[in-house]
Amino acid sequence: MDLSFLLNQVSYAFAARLADALAEVELSVREYCVLWKAAEQPRTQAEIATLAGLDKTTMVVTLDRLTDRGLAQRTPSPTDRRARLVDVTDAGADAYERGRVIVERVTEEVLGTLSATDRAAFVRGLEALVGGTLAEPSHVRPERRKEIRAGR
Repeated sequence: MDLSFLLNQVSYAFAARLADALAEVELSVREYCVLWKAAEQPRTQAEIATLAGLDKTTMVVTLDRLTDRGLAQRTPSPTDRRARLVDVTDAGADAYERGRVIVERVTEEVLGTLSATDRAAFVRGLEALVGGTLAEPSHVRPERRKEIRAGR
């Protein structure tokens, strides 16, 4: 068994299916995720980036798209003058809600291919991995740069 291949294949296929479905409401998976995390409670750009598994640059580009479309706005944090809170506009809340229905539908379609027992075990297993040894997403961890030694 090649766990890396299986997890990658499932992740890629599910993300592609979500992307196709969310296109119905003109949202990317990243845009949906940012709206979701911002709609839950007031959060800074950095907090949302961490929760959404986005690096800083991708977060800024995604948020720029959302603000350009009137779905979100940045406001200064009342507690940290360097931070910006992400506020979901009324149009953004509507887009998020339409996206949430689509995500639930796609999730049900995908997990519906498993028996109830297998589905429950699969979801529990993923939750245990994400909450345990794989809690920190590698794609948001700073890259380690190779040190260049003098004289080489």
